[in-house]
Amino acid sequence: MADMRVTDSGVAAAQSRASLYAMAALAVVLCIAPLVGVYPVFLMKALCFALFACAFNLLLGYGGLLSFGHAMFLGSAGYVCAHAAQAWGWPPGLAILGGTLAATLLGVVVGLVAIRRQGIYFAMITLAIAQMIYFYALQAPFTHGEDGIQGVPRGMLFGVIDLSHGLAMYYTVLAIFLAGFLVIYRVVYSPFGQVLNAIKENEVRAISLGYDAERYKLVAFILSAALSGLAGSTKALVFQLASLTDVHWTMSGEVVLMVLLGGMGTIMGPVVGAFMLIGLESYLSAGISVAGVTFGPEWVPVITGAIFVVCVLAFRRGVVGEISAWYARRQRR
Repeated sequence: MADMRVTDSGVAAAQSRASLYAMAALAVVLCIAPLVGVYPVFLMKALCFALFACAFNLLLGYGGLLSFGHAMFLGSAGYVCAHAAQAWGWPPGLAILGGTLAATLLGVVVGLVAIRRQGIYFAMITLAIAQMIYFYALQAPFTHGEDGIQGVPRGMLFGVIDLSHGLAMYYTVLAIFLAGFLVIYRVVYSPFGQVLNAIKENEVRAISLGYDAERYKLVAFILSAALSGLAGSTKALVFQLASLTDVHWTMSGEVVLMVLLGGMGTIMGPVVGAFMLIGLESYLSAGISVAGVTFGPEWVPVITGAIFVVCVLAFRRGVVGEISAWYARRQRR
């Protein structure tokens, strides 16, 4: 048994190093990508959703909590950031911080209400609260209803960097994503993350060992909400728009799709899943022709859903999950 624990610890350490190396390689590629002709707006959108997916994976993949209303943190932070930048004239750094703080506070309130329930009850509570946020955003005067908050100024970051330039905005988004990813990486491979994972695997046993399971899950929920808010605030500045799409329940379903497609409970899985899904949507939105039949943008959800079903049937652990499982088996041998 002791040998098995040592082996598992070695495999976990190897996976941690592999994830860090993979992220370093991805960071290098992302730094070079816009310089070799990759569309920066596509990359910025993918990075925002990758951070959102990583934040959601912290809750689902490592905490075992399925939230059907996580879009409320993404969208509410976007609205606060956009309103602060447009109506109050806040600089971009302060506006992003304000949106993130708003999502964090909302996460505290929702977490205190929902965390006492488990399974489908937890999921339904988060969905119900998210729908309340959606209808509030639809009717509140400062959100401008279905039109959303348009023309959000990007401004000057720290009074030095002009975010109206595409590359300046892109590298700012990349820096925010890498900072958020490193926070998640540190949390996952910290003692807190190990206890959180133990609660996910066997909550009763974790409680019997003296751990306050509700407190750990609440902290994980708040962290996930804060990082989702960071993604939403950044996205509002990138597209200079805060809209109802980001608080709708379909956005909550989309982030679940990203995590499952890439690999739930893996560090790199949500990043891969987000890039795959955003890339697929961008490619299909222009329309494709198969055997003389043209499939327009309205077919995007159908084709995406079909591809997702195939991937789930073929790769139950997700793309990165299957690769990690193969690597773990190799390390044990």
